[in-house]
Amino acid sequence: MKRVHQASTSTEPSGGETIGTDEFRTAAQALLNRPWVTKADDPELFRLIKMHYGPLRDWFYNHVGYGLILTRHLAKLEKIPGSFQPWMGIEGFQSPRDYGFFTYGLWYLEGKGNGEQFLLSEMVDSIREHLLGIEIHVDWTLYDHRQSMARALKKLRQLQVLVAIEGEEWEWAREGGDSNVLYESSPLAHYVLRRFPRELAASGSVDALIETLAESRLEQVGDEEGADVVRRRHRVLRRLLLEPIVYDWQWEEEERRYVQTQRSFILRQLSHVGLEGSRFREGLYLSWPELTGEMALFPTSAAISDLALALAGELRRRIGADPRAFDRDDRGNLVVSLSELEGMLMRLKDRHGAYWTKDHREKTSAVLAEELIEHLEMWNLGARDDTASVRIYPGLLLWQGEYDDWKDEA
Repeated sequence: MKRVHQASTSTEPSGGETIGTDEFRTAAQALLNRPWVTKADDPELFRLIKMHYGPLRDWFYNHVGYGLILTRHLAKLEKIPGSFQPWMGIEGFQSPRDYGFFTYGLWYLEGKGNGEQFLLSEMVDSIREHLLGIEIHVDWTLYDHRQSMARALKKLRQLQVLVAIEGEEWEWAREGGDSNVLYESSPLAHYVLRRFPRELAASGSVDALIETLAESRLEQVGDEEGADVVRRRHRVLRRLLLEPIVYDWQWEEEERRYVQTQRSFILRQLSHVGLEGSRFREGLYLSWPELTGEMALFPTSAAISDLALALAGELRRRIGADPRAFDRDDRGNLVVSLSELEGMLMRLKDRHGAYWTKDHREKTSAVLAEELIEHLEMWNLGARDDTASVRIYPGLLLWQGEYDDWKDEA
C-alpha cells in the first residue's frame, strides 16, 4: 500500500475542498477495506461515495494508482498491494487449487445473465470440461477436489456474486457429488476479476503483471523520470496504507530515501484518509486514531493478541532492568532464543494463567510459542529467525500489556 519527489509540485485533485473531511475519510476507509460497497447493502455509504466520487477517484489515482469504479449498483476500488505478503490471501483457502476453482467459478458466471439460475452440477461439469481442454484434470469423485470447490463456492457466496437458492455445497462435497445446489447469478460477478490491458499469458510472472498494470496507469506521464517518481510514490503509499508497519530496512533503497525525505508530504496525504503518523528511528509508524469496524486492527480481539501484549510488557521490563538483557541485530531487532521465549511464556502462564483461555493454558510451551510467532509475523512485529531463535521487531516494543493484578517479581 522516489527520487526526489517535491511535495510542492504535486497538484491536489479536483474537488480538493472535500478531501480530508469526515465524509471523505469514511468513504475512503470503506473502499480500502471492503471488496466493494453496494447500493443494496449500504445505500447511505454508497450515496456518500457517489457524492465524493471525483475527489476520491482523483486522490486514489494520483497518489496510490488505484482505479475507482462506480456503477448504478456498486463502488469498487481496484487495489494492488505494494508488496505481496502471506496474510493477503483469501481467508479460508488452503491450497492453490482453491484459488483456481474460485477463478473458474467466476469464469463460468461471466456467461450467465443477471438472475439466471443454474445447478451446481452444471457448473462443475462445465469447469471440468473446460479444464480438460487445457490439459488440467479435475476429478469430482475425489474428496479433496470437492472440498476445494466447496471453499471456492463459499467465498463466491460471501461476496454475493453467487446466490444459493436451495441446497448446500458442503453436502455436495460430503456426499460424493450426489447432492445438488440451485444457484442464481448476480451482476456483481462481472466486477471481481480485474480487467488487464493485455493478455495474462504475456506476463511471465506476478511482478511482470503488476508492472503491466503500472504502465497502464502511467500513460499520461510523458518522461521516464516522471514515471519513476509516480511509480515510487504509488508503491510507498500502497504499502503504508495496506500493511501494519513498514520498517526502513524493508524498503528498497530509493523508496527508503523517499520515505525519509518526503515524510511531511506522505503524512499529509495519508491524513486525508484518517491515518496519523510519527517518525521513529527504525521507521515511519502509522495508526488509526479511532476504533473502526472497517479494518483489522492490532491488538485483535483474539486471545493471542493478549499474549503478544503481555510478552511486550515482559520484554520492556527485562530491558528496563538490564538494557543488555537481549542481543540486538544491526536493525535494532531483539534476538531471542526459542527456549528463552518459551520460558517467558511459561512464567507469564504461572502468574496470569487464570486470565488465559483454556486452549492456551493447555498448550505446551513450544506450540504456544509457535502460535505467537505466527501472530507476530502476520502483524510484522517479529519473525522466525531460524530453528533456534526469533527476532522481535521494534514495533512490538511500542506496546506494553499488563494484567490488573501485576506484581513485580522479587
